Amino acid sequence: MGKTISEKILSHASGKDAYAGDLVIAKIDAAMTHDGMAKLVIEAFQEMGGRQLWDPSRVAVVIDHVAPSAYESFSKVHKMMRRFALQQGARFYEVGSGICHQLMIESGLVSPGGLVVGTDSHTCTYGAVGAFATGIGSTEMAAVFLSGKLWFKVPETLKIVVDGKLPPMVFPKDLILKIVGTVGADGATYKAVEYGGSAVKALGVEERLTLTNMAVEMGAKTGLIEPDEKTASYLASLGHKPQQGFKSDEDAEFVDELVLDAEDLEPQVACPHAVDNVKPVTAVEGKEVDQVFLGSCTNGRVTDLREAAKILRGKHVKKGVRMIVIPASRRVYKQALKEGLLEVFLDAGCAVCNPGCGPCAGGHQGILAPGEVCVSTSNRNFKARMGSDEAEIYLVSPVTAAVTAIEGKITDPRRLLKEA
Repeated sequence: MGKTISEKILSHASGKDAYAGDLVIAKIDAAMTHDGMAKLVIEAFQEMGGRQLWDPSRVAVVIDHVAPSAYESFSKVHKMMRRFALQQGARFYEVGSGICHQLMIESGLVSPGGLVVGTDSHTCTYGAVGAFATGIGSTEMAAVFLSGKLWFKVPETLKIVVDGKLPPMVFPKDLILKIVGTVGADGATYKAVEYGGSAVKALGVEERLTLTNMAVEMGAKTGLIEPDEKTASYLASLGHKPQQGFKSDEDAEFVDELVLDAEDLEPQVACPHAVDNVKPVTAVEGKEVDQVFLGSCTNGRVTDLREAAKILRGKHVKKGVRMIVIPASRRVYKQALKEGLLEVFLDAGCAVCNPGCGPCAGGHQGILAPGEVCVSTSNRNFKARMGSDEAEIYLVSPVTAAVTAIEGKITDPRRLLKEA
């Protein structure tokens, strides 16, 4: 019987011929923790008698959720992280380096066929390059820090096939919102989601990262895309030589299959207060907004910034509306600076902040007041996610966000095509 990508990776990592439902103990290729969870991880590591990381070169410690610190409590956590990383020789990413998920891809710690864990649910992002990546708890991570191993139940795989070509002004964010709305917030619980089809193959790796990033919003254990020549080229552009990776066998068994036609897709919006409360943009057009956020591990890459800058060039954010732009990493920031994108945002009246999670983490930037409405390119719109539990968050693509900032209300970006 054939195997899925997930079954092959976990078989390889455990040295066991494993299929969905099997329990395995697998070797970890890389591990990551950030300032939202690091304190608990370090304390658990010490309580377990930990003295030395199993392999410091494979461990990333990242300050990104509240960076720079806005509270003494977080400053203490950051101090603890710096001391731990220095003592252990782990890879440490200081304030301003960027978002952990972007840094893991850029660093070369993630490669096709690898097994990666992180103390963040959106660790599943790395599946865009063909790795099995998933979020775990603090105690589990402490065990990984000690041993370099962890047990897994091999997940069943939900196959999502998207064929055709995305229409103008429709982007991967619209596609994944449509998928999440169709599958539901718990429709893929503890499953691996494998994306394929001609529309997915046509996407660049940075665009694919948006799809795998939000696999967890369906309850999935991970999201995966078969590595190809685009994967190899992208990782090579970052200075890394990736391993071969895996692809699902033709006779692999999938628990279910969802087939979508990309050409039927229109811009989507996830409405408050659930990511699967997805509607076409035309259903919510006209909703006035107070804040627009462009960034996060979902849509803070240079490809996202480029698309938004195309819309904002020569225009200005609506009076009474604020737009916050945050590149996903220092590398992305420098590239955006080189291309003149940051100047476009600044001229348009945007606030451009240092690389990090920003408003998405709800810790210190872009906090919403009661009654305020935010349009965001991030991945979650839960009540009180960005501050007040009386505020509303709508999830959209970078282009829909940019058009909305100009108009001051949620707007269908396809209107620009009619005006051209």
